[in-house]
Amino acid sequence: MAKLILSMDGLVLKEINLTKERTTIGRKPHNDIQIDNLAVSGEHAVIVTILQDSFLEDLGSTNGTVVNGQSIKKHFLQNNDIIELGKYKLKYLNETPVGVAKAADFEKTMVLRPGATKPAAAPASAASAPAAPAAAAAQAPASAKPFGDTVAGQGPATTMPPASAKPASAPQKSAALQLLSGANAGKELDLTKPLTTLGKPGVQVAVITRRPQGFFITHVEGASFPVVNGKPLDAQAHALNDHDVIELAGVKMEFFLKA
Repeated sequence: MAKLILSMDGLVLKEINLTKERTTIGRKPHNDIQIDNLAVSGEHAVIVTILQDSFLEDLGSTNGTVVNGQSIKKHFLQNNDIIELGKYKLKYLNETPVGVAKAADFEKTMVLRPGATKPAAAPASAASAPAAPAAAAAQAPASAKPFGDTVAGQGPATTMPPASAKPASAPQKSAALQLLSGANAGKELDLTKPLTTLGKPGVQVAVITRRPQGFFITHVEGASFPVVNGKPLDAQAHALNDHDVIELAGVKMEFFLKA
């Protein structure tokens, strides 16, 4: 389990286990990690933890957030990273091997912008068609280009199950988002990566993760939370179902599974 060691002037003050998906840091009492110091903003930064990986984001703080001596806006945390908030330091410890996400890739947050998507390929028929055999799912084309840039690197290749295996469950199938509004309406984003970030930095950002249990959406940045089927989410991860309609950063999109 990842954890943080809070210290000041070399004196360890507290140890915090990152058990939540969203851990807030700031001067105000409602933060998960409260640092009562004027150099720290009321809502200074947030750490989002998904599976074994964590990333840090500065929330527009007055004095900024520094990691390993470098000022950052977003940073994929690695074992022994030192986060500096004024005179305070938070040492990130995670001896679990880093997953598929890479620090360099994290900076490439997907932005819903014109020209970044590809034309839709009849998603309605794909979503409504009978489920294909597991072998066909395993042979899904690998050349499809993702919509914009994603946080994570390439995931492991799908392994074809034995003939006696049960049909592939939803997370073993491919999934996509079809944009329903905005400049890119009618276009698709294939969710081929383990971790995909989308939204508008500084306005509203969320991540969609592909887990063994299915696809999940988690709020990362912004005063308002993403809306799924007309209901605002909370800070916890939300499981996505076939044909869920997501509203994010002023854009509506439909999540659907592909055979």
